[in-house]
Amino acid sequence: MRTLISSAFISLDGVVEGPGGDPGYRNAGWTFKDVEFLPEAFEIKGREQEEATAILMGRTSYEAFSPVWPDMEDFAGYKVMPKYVVSTTVTEDDLVSNWGKTTILRSLEEVAALKETEGGPIIVHGSAALNQALSDAGLIDRYHLLVFPLLLGAGKRLFSATDKDTQKLKLVEHEAYANGLQKNVFDVVR
Repeated sequence: MRTLISSAFISLDGVVEGPGGDPGYRNAGWTFKDVEFLPEAFEIKGREQEEATAILMGRTSYEAFSPVWPDMEDFAGYKVMPKYVVSTTVTEDDLVSNWGKTTILRSLEEVAALKETEGGPIIVHGSAALNQALSDAGLIDRYHLLVFPLLLGAGKRLFSATDKDTQKLKLVEHEAYANGLQKNVFDVVR
């Protein structure tokens, strides 16, 4: 079974919306506007490209990343990696041609089936609604969280407000940085 990893920039109050400057969000760009950049705090981002063997995204994140990431040196490792977009509305015509093989998945059942295939870890970037659905369905195995020392108030959250049983996590890696960022890597306890 493949490991499904949720990777997120997250504020202390759980917001994941607009970390890179998404238009329309009041606090857009909070990852670089409000906290000093320390390269060592982002080491895990490079490691994710080395360890992951596929990327999983929702429609909104695919539409945000696909025009930009294929040509960015920082994300060169993802260019050749298989990509999966979970969406009921995306069509083959919506997919970009310069970012490698991309497969459309129409349901969480198809994500569960993907996890049963041969291969290494699958990383989820962005995709707030997809992350909530994957978490609620028990499909996420690990969380890579870079927690920013900010309270953003309103915004899309990583975790849903669904009334459900407690899900235990095991902290397997952590570090705090001089700029207040915290790296927290949690395995989901089953």
